[in-house]
Amino acid sequence: MAATKINEILSSKSFISNNYVLSHSTPLLKSLERRAVQVRKVVAEVAAIPMVTKLMELDSVRIIAKTPTESTLWGQVTVGYDAKEKMKELMFQWWDSSKAAIDARRGVSLQLVSSDVDPRTGKPKVSKEAIIEWSRDWNITGNKFITHNVQFLVDTNFGVPGAILVTNKDQKELFLKSVTIEDSLHFDCESWVQPVKLVSEKRIFFCNKAFLPSETPVGLKELRKRELRELRGNGDGVRVSSDRIYDYDVYNDLGHPDKGTKFARPVLGGERRPYPRRCRTGRPSTKSDPKSEAPADDSMPMYVPRDEAFGDVKRQTVDAGSWKAMMNNFFSFLKHSTEGEAVSSFADINNLYKQCRNQSHINKMIKESTAHAFKFNPPNIVSRDASCCLRDDEFGRLTLAGMNPLSIERLEVFPPVSKLEASVYGPQESAFREEHIISQLDGMSVQQAIKSKKLFILDYHDTYLPFLNSINAHPDRKAYATRTIFFLTQLGTLKPIAIELSLPPMNPYMQTKRVITPPVDATTCWQWQLAKAHVCSNDSGAHELIQHWLRTHACMEPFIIAARRNLSAMHPIHKLLHPHMRYTLDINARARELLISADGIIESLFSTKDSSMEITSFAYKNWRFDMESLPADLIRRGIAEADPTEPHGIKLLIQDYPYANDGLLIWSAIERLVKDYVNFYYPDSIRIRSDPELNVWYYESINVGHADLRHETWWPKLSTPEDLVSILTTLIWISSAEHAALNFGQYHYGAYVPVRPPYMRRLVPNEEDPDYPSFVSDPEGYFLSSLPSLKDMTVLMSVLDILSTHSADEEYLGDRKELSTWKGNPEIIEAFNRFSKEMREIEKEIEKRNSDPKLRNRCGAGVSPYQLLVPSSEPGVSCRGVPNSISI
Repeated sequence: MAATKINEILSSKSFISNNYVLSHSTPLLKSLERRAVQVRKVVAEVAAIPMVTKLMELDSVRIIAKTPTESTLWGQVTVGYDAKEKMKELMFQWWDSSKAAIDARRGVSLQLVSSDVDPRTGKPKVSKEAIIEWSRDWNITGNKFITHNVQFLVDTNFGVPGAILVTNKDQKELFLKSVTIEDSLHFDCESWVQPVKLVSEKRIFFCNKAFLPSETPVGLKELRKRELRELRGNGDGVRVSSDRIYDYDVYNDLGHPDKGTKFARPVLGGERRPYPRRCRTGRPSTKSDPKSEAPADDSMPMYVPRDEAFGDVKRQTVDAGSWKAMMNNFFSFLKHSTEGEAVSSFADINNLYKQCRNQSHINKMIKESTAHAFKFNPPNIVSRDASCCLRDDEFGRLTLAGMNPLSIERLEVFPPVSKLEASVYGPQESAFREEHIISQLDGMSVQQAIKSKKLFILDYHDTYLPFLNSINAHPDRKAYATRTIFFLTQLGTLKPIAIELSLPPMNPYMQTKRVITPPVDATTCWQWQLAKAHVCSNDSGAHELIQHWLRTHACMEPFIIAARRNLSAMHPIHKLLHPHMRYTLDINARARELLISADGIIESLFSTKDSSMEITSFAYKNWRFDMESLPADLIRRGIAEADPTEPHGIKLLIQDYPYANDGLLIWSAIERLVKDYVNFYYPDSIRIRSDPELNVWYYESINVGHADLRHETWWPKLSTPEDLVSILTTLIWISSAEHAALNFGQYHYGAYVPVRPPYMRRLVPNEEDPDYPSFVSDPEGYFLSSLPSLKDMTVLMSVLDILSTHSADEEYLGDRKELSTWKGNPEIIEAFNRFSKEMREIEKEIEKRNSDPKLRNRCGAGVSPYQLLVPSSEPGVSCRGVPNSISI
């Protein structure tokens, strides 16, 4: 009889209504058939035996009596919580038997939801509740995750489960890691479930299989819509830590106007100061400025949607780095207690680092071990030679294989011309003349060198000039708007041949632009070193604020918010992007609170001071999503030309450009994976246009997330599978490889301040300056006094160390932990496996390149290998590794 009923289920029209059921029905139906026979045979006998009934009560899952038309589905539920806290709670319950009544109401309730609907009601079929009761489960160890066996009672014609409803009746939040039904149907939940006292609605978790909206099983359609409505919220109220609501807001939370006008900051976002949108927190306005949001504090902590928050391992890594930083800076402060103490010698700087040389005597090692414990590891990228200044060859190399390889451009017009308004910022013409550089061009004229594509430029003139009056008004900040011209040598290296230093126009009789050329004597040698230091200071600020923060962190956030709001967890594009969104909203929220806020780390340690975020808004006006793909970016900067005969479709004009060379390998691998993935789900343009979730996601990303640029005509269209491939490849590239190249070398490239100062305290003197005699008499002392104080150096090194650290739970490009999502789609699994294999092959290719003596920008005496785009890494500060997401 049971077998007959199962066969009826198998042949029923509702049961074979979608591909999902067809791909998952066999093991589940066999289980249903087995259970239908076994349960009816046993349950009547069990009910008649008191001892067995008692044993049933001792199980961690409450058993509910079955009716003859019900069957059992067994599952495993894996949850995570603090085992020590749970043990304490259970011990108190054991001592206080009066809590028994309370215990009965605790635990987690789970219900399976069928992919089918009940034909009588038109609503999804739902199993009876299965309740996991913590008070009955004494098998608690120190493990973070514990798996509970659970049984669900369902009708024999239930169909295949497609979702689970979860209610947390405990007093604390619970991390639901996964649910597996009959060892064949998987739900990777990976989410925090709040107590019912905080959130009354049942949580919805869908099975791993991906569905386009039009293919959603009929029993899951309303749940799919309901889940997205809950994630969007209503746009009102103060968000609290238990929420998981995604909404948009402007950057109105960077200032602290209630502390005084000194700490007020303008709102970023709007016509006057365009900016990407951030995740809304809803805190009330400040008392002194209704447009500014009150800063986070203990009563209203910084909000991050609960599932976006750092996990334990990540949080512990950041906390450990902060503790280490505090200790390093505390002991440095004891030694150098004067707030703005200038550096008196290069030895003062070198003493901040541990010495790499082996000590000759064990007693000396013991004596110095305590001191070394509070010193910094020496950066292994920059060699600190006797001069401790930046060599010209290293200066050129680092523009291609350093901390910021995204600013170098080909010089196509000489002299370069500013785009700033002449009536406000002075003449647009540069001070560069042919006589400044002609002797450095290997016998070519300037126009011949331009035509031969031999001249390149770092141009920060327009980036900094509008803000120099504000910057230089600070007594400990002195900056120029710099331009640096490089010549591409026959060896494939870049040689700096002239630096332009510009200041805002003061009066028509004062020189505001000045050109420094390579030295010819001792005096010009030190002027050249000072000019290079000012260029590196410009580059340091542009790297941190524009290339790193704006182009990766800030510009990605709207796409993430829109994805969470509009793409169901079962949408294939959400599943593709999910690992590339991990932790980004959390690290961005921390940045708003600590890094980019008024008087925060950026303003304290970089030349830009309180102009920092306005500089990023100014740069955002020229940001273009269509230029963010690696090939498009290289072509835009004139570093490459389109060439379909080349392996990646472009030809590099600087053949030995490590960031571009290695990046193109990763870019092409990502593009191939995305193309395989998209073509599987979207074989034609009709599928693209008929997907409401996909189109609303992209529309909202542009029109709400990037609202200030929404009318720009350069936004890529989303009409064809090729369009979607391009958009997704760019997003994954930015989140992974581009961010890694800009972030994880910060300590090893930036932690030796004489080579890369975050700010300068003195200008380059000329003969008319009052400081010129002191400069001539002690040029090294003048150079050192131009650098940040020792205190600021140690703070900077501590921050860069934290930002450059990989946590132990890092997920790297090529790692995919949830391949069971595509269990019925071997084509997708094979595509991911090919991608993982490509990442391993790319790693070997980069190692090979780093050993090639012909590639002088990554191999040679004292030259550090370029490893920032090596996909894998160990935990710590490794200067390599490409995580899936912007997670630090």
